[in-house]
Amino acid sequence: MRLFSLYVEPNIYLSYDSNIMTDEILSVVNENDEVIGQRSRRDIHRLGLLHRAVHIFIFNEKNELFLQLRSMSKDTNPGLWDSSAAGHVDVGEDYDDCALRETAEELAIRLAETPERLAKIQPCEKTGMEFIQVYRVFHNGPFQLNPEEIDEGRWIGIGQMDAWVDSDARFLTETIKYIWRILNK
Repeated sequence: MRLFSLYVEPNIYLSYDSNIMTDEILSVVNENDEVIGQRSRRDIHRLGLLHRAVHIFIFNEKNELFLQLRSMSKDTNPGLWDSSAAGHVDVGEDYDDCALRETAEELAIRLAETPERLAKIQPCEKTGMEFIQVYRVFHNGPFQLNPEEIDEGRWIGIGQMDAWVDSDARFLTETIKYIWRILNK
């Protein structure tokens, strides 16, 4: 086993085993969504620091929403239904590039252009202190689900999604319920 220390920023070091995936480094932002530093994902979540993410809602020609069941190996919200694709914005990446990357990584679809921006959600406890740019994509699939990210996927009708959110279904992530409520005010 080989251990290394990685210099991240003054007084912050991450030690890791070369055989284990390292904690990703993300941008920390202020209340105006301006980058003010970088920290590990683990530290950002543990300290409740503001950071960035995207959520992509994919609809088919029947106006059904594609949901993903988060992998049981995920450290947050394992086994819960969530947006079609979602993820943190990497250091040096913007929201639009992240949306393109996440749809490719999670669903193996390559979008020709930036998806339609629906809303930018302000950070709060329900978003995990994330500024979230929400996108809409129209695509009928098929998708190739990334097994490290997703255990299952399914299409559901808008009425069914409304009913699940209205009932505060525990099998949905708090984030998707919060976003859905904002978008459907």
